[in-house]
Amino acid sequence: MPFTEPSALVPVVTAGAAGWDEARRAWDLTADRRPAAIALPATAQEVVAAVGFAREHGLRVCAQGTGHGAAALGPLDETLLVRTSDMRAIDVDPAAMTARVQAGVSWQEVTEVAAAQGLAALAACSPDVGVVGYTLGGGIGWLGRSYGLSANNVEAFQVVTADGRLVCADVAREPDLFWALRGGGGSFGVVTAAEVRLYPITEVSAGLLLWPAVAAPEVLAAWQELTSRELPDEFTTAVRLMSFPAVPGIPAMLHGRSAVVVYAVHLGLPGEADELLAPLRALRPDKDTVRMIPITALGRVHLDPEGPSPYTVGGLLLGSLPAAAMERVIAAVPPGGGTPLAMVEVLNLGGELGRARPHSGALAVVDAPYLLLAGGLAATPERAAAVAAGIRDVQAAVSAWAAPQHYLNLSGSGGDPARFWSPDAYDRLRRIKTAVDPLDLIRGNHPVPPA
Repeated sequence: MPFTEPSALVPVVTAGAAGWDEARRAWDLTADRRPAAIALPATAQEVVAAVGFAREHGLRVCAQGTGHGAAALGPLDETLLVRTSDMRAIDVDPAAMTARVQAGVSWQEVTEVAAAQGLAALAACSPDVGVVGYTLGGGIGWLGRSYGLSANNVEAFQVVTADGRLVCADVAREPDLFWALRGGGGSFGVVTAAEVRLYPITEVSAGLLLWPAVAAPEVLAAWQELTSRELPDEFTTAVRLMSFPAVPGIPAMLHGRSAVVVYAVHLGLPGEADELLAPLRALRPDKDTVRMIPITALGRVHLDPEGPSPYTVGGLLLGSLPAAAMERVIAAVPPGGGTPLAMVEVLNLGGELGRARPHSGALAVVDAPYLLLAGGLAATPERAAAVAAGIRDVQAAVSAWAAPQHYLNLSGSGGDPARFWSPDAYDRLRRIKTAVDPLDLIRGNHPVPPA
């Protein structure tokens, strides 16, 4: 251990101290991180102190809010984990239609506060995903086809740089850093707050259609035909094959069962959604919950687990989705079970997600029409290995249709970071990294190295 005394300017805990295990825990409980020490700042100035503490003790710095995507970090030896989960302020400006949120805030918290002002954020599809980490990686949510990536709907970041400066990064101040943080990941500084745009949305038409898994061929064919059309930007849909293994955390009545689910979210009139969903409803789903709901309920349409969980995910972007690819997806989660995966999902992209704007950040667009995601519960090391193998099998099965681009927030493991951005964007990111952090003090979960 390179030090023995905690900092007087920010709470620091080390192995064996009270609160150590709680502080190092990520949302993904399979990520067993053991950093050299953990800083627990409650203010931006305490983050400044934490970065200074790391420099003084020869440590690198890694920031964590909720801990989604933590598995990709790898070992944290000789690293100070800056846990920002106590930084929880939210300040909504109704006139400007923005919200300033600190680094420990989750999207559902922003959604609730903004909704009280008749506004909505470009939140993640799951309620407890952290605002900052999600946005640094891009941010694809239910409203993305209408408004684009979360990263390109940020007005400003408050950041602690590697040399200990507390700066505001926006289009006028620190413009290069501002560009890099919008989809370039967490390698450029410790973000302490973000100012995000809000939109005048109070309710949406949303819900799911559910069938037994034996209906998957017909349902996926109808869904593929629907999404191959020119859909309005206001309409987003996903299809998910689900298998419920007999493991702790899954209700006993669902053990061994499987289903196929179509999700739909529409910002227009309910009748427009009904017209689009008519071919799927003609297949007579067992359950149909699509209706007008308050914006505060949108984050739970997906029915994803909330709170820390031993859940492993991975995926890829798809350049096309022909019938042969859909057959491979169905084969990955057969109706009779026998797979370690709990789900395989395909989300349709496009719309504003695929349109580059003049003032976009490092991740200007998602250049693919579909996103595939696979995952499963990994409560034991054996189960985790099986789920990881299942994810690799799905990725390999549809690799013939994979898009060249990868998406940072989808990747649960390491690899060449250049795959997340265009060659020009990656080159610029490396030059910015060299300018703001030449000694590579700041670690992201998919690190951009100095040039």
